[in-house]
Amino acid sequence: MMSEFGSTLSGLQGEAYYPSAEVIAQANVPDPEALRKEARDNPEAYWAKRASELDWYAKWDKVLDDSNKPFYKWFVGGKTNIVANAIDRHVKSWRRNKLALIWEGEKGDVRTFSYHALAREVCKFSNVLKSMGVTKGDRVTIYMPRIPETVIAMLATAKIGAVHSVVYGGFSVEALHGRIEDSESKVIVTADGGHMNGKVVELKKIVDEALKRTAAPENVVVVKHIGNQINMEAGRDYWYHELMAMPIVRQQQRCETEVMDSEDPLYILYTSGTTGKPKAILHTHGGYQVGIYATFKDVFDIKEEDRWWCTADPGWVTGHSYIVYAPLIAGATSVMYEGAPTFPFPDRWWSIIEKYGVSIMYTTPTAIRGLMRFGAQWPNRHDLTSLRLLGSVGEPINPEAWRWFYKNIGKERCPIMDTWWQTETGMFMIAPMPAMGLKPGSGSRPLPGIEAEVVDEDGKPAKAGDEGFLVLKRPWPAMVRTVYKDPDRFVKTYWSKYPGLYLAGDSCRKDADGYFWIIGRVDDVIKVSGYRLGTAELESALVSHPAVAEAAVIGLPHEIKGVAIYAYAILKANVEANEALVDQLKQHVAHEVGPIAKPERIEFVASLPKTRSGKIMRRVLKSRALGMDEGDLTTLEE
Repeated sequence: MMSEFGSTLSGLQGEAYYPSAEVIAQANVPDPEALRKEARDNPEAYWAKRASELDWYAKWDKVLDDSNKPFYKWFVGGKTNIVANAIDRHVKSWRRNKLALIWEGEKGDVRTFSYHALAREVCKFSNVLKSMGVTKGDRVTIYMPRIPETVIAMLATAKIGAVHSVVYGGFSVEALHGRIEDSESKVIVTADGGHMNGKVVELKKIVDEALKRTAAPENVVVVKHIGNQINMEAGRDYWYHELMAMPIVRQQQRCETEVMDSEDPLYILYTSGTTGKPKAILHTHGGYQVGIYATFKDVFDIKEEDRWWCTADPGWVTGHSYIVYAPLIAGATSVMYEGAPTFPFPDRWWSIIEKYGVSIMYTTPTAIRGLMRFGAQWPNRHDLTSLRLLGSVGEPINPEAWRWFYKNIGKERCPIMDTWWQTETGMFMIAPMPAMGLKPGSGSRPLPGIEAEVVDEDGKPAKAGDEGFLVLKRPWPAMVRTVYKDPDRFVKTYWSKYPGLYLAGDSCRKDADGYFWIIGRVDDVIKVSGYRLGTAELESALVSHPAVAEAAVIGLPHEIKGVAIYAYAILKANVEANEALVDQLKQHVAHEVGPIAKPERIEFVASLPKTRSGKIMRRVLKSRALGMDEGDLTTLEE
């Protein structure tokens, strides 16, 4: 039976959950529709108003320059630096002594940083980078575990006007080598290793191997984190703690923040396409900071007393936008955890929420489904009453996982902010706000200032309930500016199918209430006997069966149907795999979706190929099944 927060809003079609009067009264945006109307009536005035909530060295001359589409520019002529808003302005206020970061290692060690302490460390490392000859526009590769020095290195790089390229600390030698080479980085920042799931990840060894394959950068800075024996090459490799203790660095406790043009590059971040070589998405200082700040404040309703926890890794865009930059710009207190959610037991995350009084938790459907396998008894051991909001990111969340998260973690009182956005968008695009009604599995509606639509093959708006291509109709401040070193690829990938519209690459449908339902990547839509079936819909049907924890679905050639459905399933703990269960699951999918959706084959597996953002790499499964080259695997988590 469906439960509700209350009945304070007008009804929505289908299953819906409504916020309480208290949630609405306390929300930063108590009337989302009024804010949407304000932004729709005058988008540039709306974004100028949001930008004015931040500090600028010099105000912009023009909010949006669209004279060279699709290479849009925002806050043209404005002078800023994202670090001026993330750090500098807070140390001039009462927030200087507020906690900026609470970090817990997998082994249980804890470190904390006030805004004042974080600013001091950032200044010191900025001076280290400057002593190594890093100047405005130079690239710095950061290949680290989930530790505070990752945040410090990102901020220090941005502070002096350099461009950071963060590479997830679980990537392979080949992945790291390719990114160092393509970015032509001047300095590598790494660590001796990291802890993950009780094991040591030997990062420095991977760096050493990667540097054998490319023109070595001038310097490698190594954080001593786990204390293992590593190779240190004289004249190239330097210990972080020794550099930070150098007299010249200790004496220069301050480092002036570089004044940047609004459109100056902030970072590049490599992301896989559906095929071939990874592409580096480029984001800039001005518009990016405005977009992530506004969406963070509105969607997650940030208050001064909140403890915010985004469980992602800084090595992907959620970490950039909503671990590092947006929370700091908003003056929030963030929790950061190094290790695995189930180490040493499946209640590690719930113990962290209880220990630090986390009030907002933002995580992935993959993580939620993984923890569902262990049952509700693990969260039920802990006091989770500090929570007031939950969030989901990375892929469409199936309704079964949504309800489990809502019931067992939020205790039927915490609204779930299901966010749709991309590395390319930089910020949330389609997401609810706490004062809205929610539908399990839907990202709800575009945020203020965002115009999204679902269109058919010809680019015309699809009818309510019909599947189509998700497009964005207007530019937005945090948008990707180009593909690094490849502007032609930028235009071809995102802007060529429907001129003037940004093609997100996702299949979607919009219901009668205007709520958006992301189905999956366009290349993840399976056409069986003429019927279009979304992988997310089929996977959701499988996971709704009590035996299944996680699932992935692909389409493979079939001589009669054209394409047949092949499914991969991870079973819950203590469930026995057998042919009877295969038949049962096939019938279950047929019952949930329709006879046409019955899988041709179901294979039980222990794991699935996924990116760090939690997205299942279905093209890898398809390539494996067909015995083909698997292509670029650099963004795989494992």
